[in-house]
Parts: sequence; C-alpha cells; structure tokens
Amino acid sequence: MSLIASVLHIDRQASKALRITDPYSLHRVVYSLYEDVRSAEEKSASQTSGILYADQGGDFHSRRILLLADRRPAECVDGQYGQVQSKPIADSFLEHDRYRFMVIVNPTRRDNASRKLLPVKGREAIGDWFCERALQSWGFRVSREHLQVDGVDVLRFTDKQQHSVTLAQAHVQGQLEVTDRAQFHSSFARGIGRARTFGCGLLQIVPLLDSPFA
Repeated sequence: MSLIASVLHIDRQASKALRITDPYSLHRVVYSLYEDVRSAEEKSASQTSGILYADQGGDFHSRRILLLADRRPAECVDGQYGQVQSKPIADSFLEHDRYRFMVIVNPTRRDNASRKLLPVKGREAIGDWFCERALQSWGFRVSREHLQVDGVDVLRFTDKQQHSVTLAQAHVQGQLEVTDRAQFHSSFARGIGRARTFGCGLLQIVPLLDSPFA
C-alpha cells in the first residue's frame, strides 16, 4: 500500500475562518482535504477512511497537524486556508527492527459484564495497557524502561449529529521493537487503538539505527 505523509500548517487567521474550536471541527477540516472514497454502505459498516492525523498543537500564531493517508490530500483547505506539504513514504521505511515512537492513544478496555468501553486510568495502568496491546495486536514490543505516558486528558465535544462525545487521550512515547512485520505495517497504515477518527492512533516513528561505534 502506498502511503502519503503530510503536514498541515494553519495560522491563527485560518483557524478562526475555519472555526476550529474542538476535536470535531479539526476532524472536519482534516477530512475535507481528502477525496471521500467510501460508499454510504462502507461508512455504515465502519470501513476505515484511510486517513490518520495527530494534532501537534502550536502557539498563539500557528498550529501543526501531521497527516497520513493512502491518498494525497489537497494543498490547502477549501482552496485558500493553510498549507499542506506532502511526500510519499518509501517502502524501506517500515523495514527497520527498532524505532523511537510517539503516539496519541485512546486507552480503553471493554468491561466483561456490561460490555461497555471504560477508560484506562492512571499513567502506570495506561503504560501496562499499551505494552500488552502492542504485543497482542500491533506487531511490536515496547521497552518498558523507556516508556513515557504524558498529557493524559479527557476531551468533551459534540459530533456532527450533535451527540455528546467524551474522549480520553494519552500521549505515549518510547522505543519499540518489531515482532510481526505484517501486523506492524498494518498498525502504521491503519493506526492503533480507538478514536482514530478524532486524531488518535497515528504512530509517529523514527528508525533507531545501530551505531557501528557503539
């Protein structure tokens, strides 16, 4: 699968014009950059959109959003706002054994009795959950020694249908070692965990190369 990595830069004026005020409005802006290739049936069956993103925030003047998709985005929003820079990801990028990573996740577990999704609370518990899911479902092993869980937040906003949404987020970073190459490829391309529609799950990775002088 060919993947395109992009960065969307939005200044303060564009943010105001696009009414970016919460996670749903940012989702709306990001998705507007891409051609909608899914049918109504595919959407109702929850087929993946092929779009991942991570809000890196910014300062008073500007904001930076990382994008990853199976197709190329527009060069700006609505033909006039922001600036998008894109480049294809080389196949060889995913063939390394070890990476440094950052990711925003929605840490949840399904309760066996009620079948409801419940947030995982506390940095230690989130770290344990992440390590467990990585080995079971995502194709990599995490170095617990280097794992950091930062920026644990609960976001509340309304979606397109004006339904109230509560979303737990945690920023996780550390080092990983690939254990299942095909599964790892899928995790990178499709994202990990839940709430990918609202900016979770994009694995931001940099290869860790063994130094010949180490």
